Amino acid sequence: MSTTYTRKHTRTHSRARTTLRRAATLTAVTAAGLLAAAGAASAHVTVHPESYAKGATDGVLTFRVPNEEDTASTGKVQVFLPTDHPVLGVLVHPRDGWKAKVTTTKLKTPVKTDDGTITEAVSEITWTGGKIGAGQYEDFDVAFGQLPEDTGQLTFKTLQTYSDGKVVRWIEEPAAGDDEPENPAPLLKLTAGDGDAAPAASKNGSDSAPKTAAASGASDSTARGIGIAGLVVGALGLAAAAFAIVRSRSARP
Repeated sequence: MSTTYTRKHTRTHSRARTTLRRAATLTAVTAAGLLAAAGAASAHVTVHPESYAKGATDGVLTFRVPNEEDTASTGKVQVFLPTDHPVLGVLVHPRDGWKAKVTTTKLKTPVKTDDGTITEAVSEITWTGGKIGAGQYEDFDVAFGQLPEDTGQLTFKTLQTYSDGKVVRWIEEPAAGDDEPENPAPLLKLTAGDGDAAPAASKNGSDSAPKTAAASGASDSTARGIGIAGLVVGALGLAAAAFAIVRSRSARP
């Protein structure tokens, strides 16, 4: 074997190792970035379903609270309901280990309904006594009698208190055309249409509609997860392709 060939072969292997290291680094960085983005997107406090029809009746709102701290647990959750466009007939579903305190406020503008004029509405719900650990979440269910008809969305500002005293204020509202803020408030969109046809329980007591709406929200989250996983697999594929090319070149005399 000639000295020239040996040197050429050595340089080829050196370039191969360098290329593989770079490909591996790129893949790791890409995968980590994508997974971090997925984690950030899912760490927000959210309300489900994401939308209801204006004036919808007899439905359920679920506030999902994830714990995004590694060294502290969530022990207190405060959800503030709007009073300028009040949610009527609010009832809190019991949650094991948690105690709910409901605060009502007198409305500046009473709301007329088929059952009479409403002068007070729930303005705050505070859950305490429970614990949401690292990597976990809790769903808090709130039933309502009727949603407002005179607005296109409802904002539920939320405070999340951790065991180390840290308070995360989920109160920011996105401006038109801007990106999502760092700590967005849970937002419920109200769409035009018959309130009885909203994704809420029907008047005969059936709860199939709320489950369908919640399933829709879960499907969206699943789709986002699959998309991110696909990108990670794609990055791994690029690394594998680079490895194959380098091996092919290094095998040439």
